Amino acid sequence: MFLLCPDTYTFAPRSSLRFTPRLTLFLAAISAFSPPSQAQNHRFTYDEAIGVEALTQGVCDLALSFGEGDEGDKKKRMSRPFGVALLLAGWDELQGPQLYFSDPSGTFVKYKAKAIGAGSEGAQSNLSESFSSNLTMVEAEDLALKTLKQVMEEKINGENVELARVTEDKGFQIVSKEEVKEVLDRI
Repeated sequence: MFLLCPDTYTFAPRSSLRFTPRLTLFLAAISAFSPPSQAQNHRFTYDEAIGVEALTQGVCDLALSFGEGDEGDKKKRMSRPFGVALLLAGWDELQGPQLYFSDPSGTFVKYKAKAIGAGSEGAQSNLSESFSSNLTMVEAEDLALKTLKQVMEEKINGENVELARVTEDKGFQIVSKEEVKEVLDRI
């Protein structure tokens, strides 16, 4: 689940042994293909960082084109290389904080707040009711963990929930377990 604040994102994924390997494999697959090289090529060509939307488009183009063979090549590549829905978040100088949802087919949509996975319908409903574009970081963290608390079957604690932020000055930062416990104590 991601929440878009004026200058940051709050990210609260459900951590589990089943989730982590898939995420790791996906990140490995992404690093082996075009988005990182696309970002490097963009930096080299234009002397600026690639935008979040452009990089998201690159990831989704990879997913969309993965099933297409080369011209005259009868062998087709594998379809749906990722096989998962993704939440892609980042910050760039052009548009500030951004959040995109990509489905397994490679299409993407921009959101202010989005939940995916088990319990996402209830979480999305709660986000629709409670989310505001002018949330502070503290309010966004509270909303993210309150939402998870409502939809998760097991009781949430610092061991089964992670919290991360994407900010302009620090980039992607996973919050310590102690900070997660502080947020849980607030709610």
